[in-house]
Amino acid sequence: MKKTVFCKKCLYGENHAFKITIDSEGICSGCRIHEEKNTLDWKYRWSKLKKDVDSYKSKDARNYDCIVPVTGAGDSFYTVYIVKEKLGLNPLLVNYNRQYNTPIGIKNLANIRRTFNCDILIQTINPISIKKIIKTTFQKFASIHWHAIAGHTVFPVQTAIRHKIPLIIWGAHQGVEQVGMFSHENEIEMTRRYRKEHDLMGYESDDLLDTSGILTEEDIWQFRYPSDSDLFRNSIRGIYLSNFVRWDPPTQNKLMVEKAGMISSKIQRTFDTYENTDDWFYMGLHDQLKMLKHGYSKVTDQASREIRHGRMTREIALKIVSYYQSQMPIYSKNFCEWIGIDYPSLDFILKTSINKPFVEINNMNTQNKDINDKQLEKLEKVFITNSKPLIEYIYERISIGKGYP
Repeated sequence: MKKTVFCKKCLYGENHAFKITIDSEGICSGCRIHEEKNTLDWKYRWSKLKKDVDSYKSKDARNYDCIVPVTGAGDSFYTVYIVKEKLGLNPLLVNYNRQYNTPIGIKNLANIRRTFNCDILIQTINPISIKKIIKTTFQKFASIHWHAIAGHTVFPVQTAIRHKIPLIIWGAHQGVEQVGMFSHENEIEMTRRYRKEHDLMGYESDDLLDTSGILTEEDIWQFRYPSDSDLFRNSIRGIYLSNFVRWDPPTQNKLMVEKAGMISSKIQRTFDTYENTDDWFYMGLHDQLKMLKHGYSKVTDQASREIRHGRMTREIALKIVSYYQSQMPIYSKNFCEWIGIDYPSLDFILKTSINKPFVEINNMNTQNKDINDKQLEKLEKVFITNSKPLIEYIYERISIGKGYP
């Protein structure tokens, strides 16, 4: 078996799902592109962004200037904050309802629209179709999260065309932030190709149809990306703030917790209290599947980010990752009950999803679990929490929630 090379700085290896590269000095492309953050002229890049988006401002206050896709966690608060408060735009917020929302996620969506005084559109697709899609993607390529990514990336584009709002503003570009797929100076924008190859694991909605007849046109049509002609005719473009703002999620999210009412909470399998608090299954079953297929979990992404920002050493990061990724998912049986499968079927798919070489390689890289309470306590200075841990909430899958007073 070929020996997998790991970056000497962060925790990523050549087995990264986004095809990371490692140079002759043993440093990965993600770390190299991150180094740009310390050398780029961010004042110039901000002025460039502001000049660009100013051309989209409507003279009529009744019209929207742009669309901002949001969820109930992650960088949504900060993205809306930049768009509304700093750029002075009037955004239409767009949310795809993944249908296994947590109370924290619903509260955060309510807080976003109330704090920033924004209108929001929420798309909720027939849950019967959603369950059929999840069963299909689970069996085809061991993913329960495909529909959530597909909806989150297509509904804003469909809305842009439907309402004739040509500008979509996203937060960070994952390919740039994680693996350095592009330079910040490339100013990469939203593309159909990136969405399919990386976000959707190579599967568009039509690729899910087969002769079994489990899925039909009625189930998948709302996930279909608009045609190139529609995009061109409506001058649709999607830009990423991380190309123009020095992106640092924990610092930004901490500000939003303190200033904008964002709710943070400790969740399973990670130290990050800001991401994925809106989803009952993401940091459970989904993260377990990621680990089995690719040999690393979400906490690896977050620890590598912290190393790059200088808040964590590689030695401590290895211990932290080993500590968290060994924790078993909590809500897998709840997922089975909702989706309508028995637990042995879930167990069978988990076992057949194991990419044994990747898992063994990762285990060798993160085998030291010796971490003490003081090392974990240091994280709380950056990752504050203002809500009880998610696991202390009574499990309540919220299909549709309008928020709280």
